[in-house]
Formats: sequence, C-alpha cells, structure tokens
Amino acid sequence: MEAWREIFTHLMNMFTFVIVVYFFVANGGYTILMLLSLRTVWLHNRRLSYQDLDELRESVVTPPVTIIMPAWNEQGVIVDTVRSVLKADYPQVEVMVVDDGSSDNTLQRLIDAFGMVKMDLIYRPHILTQPVRGFYQNPEIPNLLVVTKVNGGKPDALNVGINACRTPYFCTLDSDCILERDALLRLMKPIVHSPVNTVASGGIIRILNGCEVKEGQVVQVGLPESNLERFQVVEYLRSFLFGRTGWNSLHATLIVSGAFAVFHRETVVEIGGFKHDTVSEDMDLIVEIHHWAMENNRHIQMNFTSDPVCWTEAPATLAMLGRQRRRWQLGLCQTLWKRSEMLFNKKYGPVGWLSYPFHLFVEAIGAPVEFLGYWMVPLALLFGMVPPYLFLLFVLLSLAYGSFLSVGSVLLEELTYRRYPKYWDLLTLLWYALWENIGYRQLVLWYRVQGVWRFIRGFREWEKVVHGPGAPQEA
Repeated sequence: MEAWREIFTHLMNMFTFVIVVYFFVANGGYTILMLLSLRTVWLHNRRLSYQDLDELRESVVTPPVTIIMPAWNEQGVIVDTVRSVLKADYPQVEVMVVDDGSSDNTLQRLIDAFGMVKMDLIYRPHILTQPVRGFYQNPEIPNLLVVTKVNGGKPDALNVGINACRTPYFCTLDSDCILERDALLRLMKPIVHSPVNTVASGGIIRILNGCEVKEGQVVQVGLPESNLERFQVVEYLRSFLFGRTGWNSLHATLIVSGAFAVFHRETVVEIGGFKHDTVSEDMDLIVEIHHWAMENNRHIQMNFTSDPVCWTEAPATLAMLGRQRRRWQLGLCQTLWKRSEMLFNKKYGPVGWLSYPFHLFVEAIGAPVEFLGYWMVPLALLFGMVPPYLFLLFVLLSLAYGSFLSVGSVLLEELTYRRYPKYWDLLTLLWYALWENIGYRQLVLWYRVQGVWRFIRGFREWEKVVHGPGAPQEA
C-alpha cells in the first residue's frame, strides 16, 4: 500500500509541475501577443485617420477579386448574404455561390430572388472535385454566378469555386456572414501595397447576434441578449485583436479564418486546393502554403488586418457551441499532426519555432492538461501534497490573469475601433470579461477536450452549426 502511495505521490507531483509550467508558458505567450497587438493595432488605427481608400478604389492596378461562398442547405440566409455582398465597395468584384448539392430550396431561392437562368459556361477543373451540375446567371447582374454541384463537402465546394474563378485573387466567405461595404477593399490593401507576394490576407470576425441588419448591412451594432452569446463577443475580441494580430506581427500566422479571407488563386491551385483530410480546411490551407513555400523556396507573406470586418452568427445554444468548438479543436489536432515535421524546424522560421509549438503545446495538448488540472490539483490538495495557501494563490492568479487578458481585449476595442458605441455596452462587455473565466471557459474547455478525444479515436465527421429556431437546445 505504501508503495502505491509513493507512486501516486510521484505522479501527482509530476502533473502539478506540468500544470505550473503550462500556466506560465501559456499566459507568458498570451502576454507577449497582447503587448505586440497593443502596439500594432494602435499604430494601425492611427494610420487609418489619414489613409484614403479612394486611391485603391480608383487605381487601375487594383486586382479583381472573386468572392466564393459555399452553401449547403442555407435557404434561410443565402439571399440576404448575396444581396449584402453585391453591395461591396470594390472596383472589380465577382460573386460566386457554390451550391453543394443542397437538399433544401437554397438553389431555387437564389434563382427566384435574382432571376437566374441556366447557362453553358466553359469550366476547367484544375482541381479534382465532385461533378458540376450547372451554372446560373442573370445577364442584368453579370457579376453574380451560381454553380450547383454534387454534394462533396465545404472543401470540395470551395475547389469548384476556385476552378471557376477567373481572377488572380479570391475571397472565401461563409454563407451566413455579412460584409461591411469597404471590408474587401481594406482586406486587399496590404496585398496591393506589399512588395512581396502576399498569398493570404485575413480580416476580423465579429458577432452579428444582437445587431440590427437592414438590406444586407449592419446599421446598428448591439450586444446579444443571452449570456452565452455575450461571452462569445468577448472571446472573439480577444482571439482576433490579440491572437491573430500578435502572430501576424511576428510573421508567424498559422490560422486565417476561412469565414472571411483572401487568397492568391495560383498559389492555392499549385498546392492542390483545399484538402478533405481535416475538418478545418482554412487552417489546413495556411499550413500547406507554409509547407509548399518552404519546399519550393518561395518567399511569401501572409497578412492579418484588424479593421476589415465580417459579421457572423455565433452559436446561440450549448448544442451548437459544442459542435463548433469540437470541430475547431479536432481540425487543429488533425492539421498539426499532418505537418508535424514543422515542429521546431528552423526552415519554417517563426512559424516552426514559435507559432507551431505554441498551437501544439498550448492550444492542442494544453486543453486536456488544463482540464485534468481542474481535477488533479484539488486531489493534490486533498492528499496534502500542496499547501492550501499555495493552491488558493494559484487558482486566484489563474482566474485573475485570464480576466485581465479578456478585459484588455475589450479596452483595446474601446480605445481603437469602438464598434460598440454605447457606454452601457462597454460596461457590459467589461463585466462579462471579468467573469468569462468562471464557468464559460470551463465549458468551452470541455468541448475542446471532446475534440481531442475525437482526434485520438480517428473521428472525421463535420458537425454543422445550425442557427435560428431550428437549432437544438441541449448539448
């Protein structure tokens, strides 16, 4: 019995050490990203006051862009989204909806709303996909094209769009998103002004829930009613204003949200398009581009810009939140496992030395480590392995620091972009930022652990998030 107690004590001491190391590495990394983001966003926001988009809007060298929207059973939102995108303030923009074999009235609603008729168009499948069934256009709306195909999943639908695309750049946009009018123009700005071949450019995603929308545009920014959605507002601010901006300043971008991003078409075609072997095709594409650039000795650049805004519906129920976060975590693990040779590989520069290890050890492996910590550390206290005052100090420090990062993201939003104009909204966000780490963080962590477990089991199913009254109410 004594031998087993010694083994248990040894294991508990080791795990406690791992938890402490994880805490300092994770929060140290987040602190560095926060400091980098503060400087980058502040300087970028100051430049916005005297930068004029007219030059880019009127320039003959501004490249045309095709917005590709994959759609599967999106009959409730697809028409409004297309109307919103058609109003984009951009000199040469094509809009392409790829209906991925929907079983509802997605295609018919597009045909009826925009007077589409079936056309015979030249189609060259540079990337192998499921068969295309037809093309629909309205001569009076020449920059709108609807493609219908056999169901093959989101990556397959995007690849069909890439095959049909005739512009040097394309923008991926989820079918439940709303673009601000000049968002595409702002997203393309760093591409046009960069002396280096920019292969990807991402913008910020914000929560649409609670906002007032008229004629496909957000006319009044507001906060959602439910606690679950408000916590996600804070979470998105921290993720994009701190995380994405910080990694971009280090030239170590590993994730660009496919909900709203621009890509260089020739580069994506050369690497074979979006792959089907992960459930996070956007992150997978970025990692594959890094690998392709290293293998072919290409000097490329990726950008994240914090002012082009895309508004998206956030999950309003626990069931849908669980689906979303399990898929994100599963896709993260799949992508990192797929290109494990990038870990600490100096050939990949900051991506191999900084971004990849952080995402692997903190974002992927860190989820089950932190989850177990909520159980193991109290056990260590129970068995007298950790002094009570030390345990209490560690818990308070962990919660306080997490709240500090969340509050910092809200304040950064207030000091720069101020998308939430009401002071009551600011106070509300600060309140939710303070309490995000008690309850909501643990809930999301549980979903992330489920995603890791699914990865271990070889699970590959795509969990679709459903918005609106049809969404399940329980996890």
